Amino acid sequence: MAHLMRRAGFGASRDELERRVAVGYEATVEELLDPERQEPVDYYEFLRYYPNWWKPGTMGGRGHAGWVFRMINTRAPLQEKLCLFYHQLFATGVSKVDHYDEIEDMIDMFREKGMGHYKTVLMAVARNPAMLFWLDNHENHATSVNENWGRELLELFTMGIGNYTETDVRECSRAFTGWTLTHKLPRFHMGRWDWEFEFRPEDHDDGEKVFLGHTGSFDGEEIVDIILAQPATAAFIARHLYSFFVADEHQVPAWSVTPPNDPEAVQAIADVLIESDYHMGTALRFILNSDFFKAALFAKVKNPTEVVVGTLRLIEDSHRASPDLMGWCIDITNMGQDLMNPPSVEGWHSGIEWINSGTLMKRTNFVAELISDQSRSGVASIMDRIRMAGDSPSAVVDACLDVLGPLDIAAGARQELIEHVESLGPIDWGDDSPEEGGPARVSEIIQLIVSLREYQFA
Repeated sequence: MAHLMRRAGFGASRDELERRVAVGYEATVEELLDPERQEPVDYYEFLRYYPNWWKPGTMGGRGHAGWVFRMINTRAPLQEKLCLFYHQLFATGVSKVDHYDEIEDMIDMFREKGMGHYKTVLMAVARNPAMLFWLDNHENHATSVNENWGRELLELFTMGIGNYTETDVRECSRAFTGWTLTHKLPRFHMGRWDWEFEFRPEDHDDGEKVFLGHTGSFDGEEIVDIILAQPATAAFIARHLYSFFVADEHQVPAWSVTPPNDPEAVQAIADVLIESDYHMGTALRFILNSDFFKAALFAKVKNPTEVVVGTLRLIEDSHRASPDLMGWCIDITNMGQDLMNPPSVEGWHSGIEWINSGTLMKRTNFVAELISDQSRSGVASIMDRIRMAGDSPSAVVDACLDVLGPLDIAAGARQELIEHVESLGPIDWGDDSPEEGGPARVSEIIQLIVSLREYQFA
């Protein structure tokens, strides 16, 4: 259950895990797949404290604060985790779009449509003003074709390199001519106006096109239908799902020359996508209930959002729209994931590439500082559970590992932790002094555990 909640959410406290175990694994999967069963986040609570984030503009690198607030507070964690998946796949950044609110609108769309059919999401992305501007389709004219959107649609959003030709890129791009956006009105006293999608028939190339072996005067939606009928598309999206939810894969640019780590699992996901007409909820149900998913324990490096949001949900008392929220947003960025501002259309490089000497230090310090704050109710709950294990060094270490994971660490690392506890002397749970008391000693052990290599994996 802990594994499920790390992958289909942002982790969970031990109390939540035990409640979910009582409900059952498959029932929990069904609950996660049905966000409508949960009370939605009161986003207006956030806006009451931060009204300028209604249309956040650029906001000094913190325009994703509203989304972080949702991730911390959601009772439907898979819904927000799926938004993160789509944001990685359809990477669109404020560095070019310039307005966080346009990318925020795309995230809202992922939240609304993400559990449905992939075509629905893909068509919404194709008409999304942020994406239209990000990939220059507003400059894609019948008399002057811009291939940027058409190329990325094939290369990164559906089929992958090696499954189409340059002619296919050109013909695909022709089908999306005239798909553009209306210009914004100037800013007004309460923020910004939205961009809107606009189709200009006079700027659309409705001539005959030859695309992936099909001939016709295709428009954009017909092109998408042809793409989704290709087995390569199902395999490509399946590999994305496997890499995000199951186990770290090679980076996307290597996929055309590097086979999947588990070809049978990826093919099984692809088969489900084809059979369900690319219904993402159906594919996720298959993945989360599969043996290959359940076996892939700690096979993914946590991305920075998972580190920050997972820690905040664990320690509790972090649900309010407090000033700390802005610092937490910057912490995610400083760990290497500037939400709503990926480095390129390729998104972020994930897996072990999240970790270097600088980001590892930032991860460790962030978690260690918060997990040792005994004023937090979640930390107090952790201490209460460890207290029940007694005061022997091995029992305390094992209890800490259990409540923080459960974590399975190398035998040598466990022995070093035990020896460190022994060197500190007896743990006195009746002593609450800030440096020598039992809780302070255990807090130090927890800080050491979160600095371990094993803690960086989900």
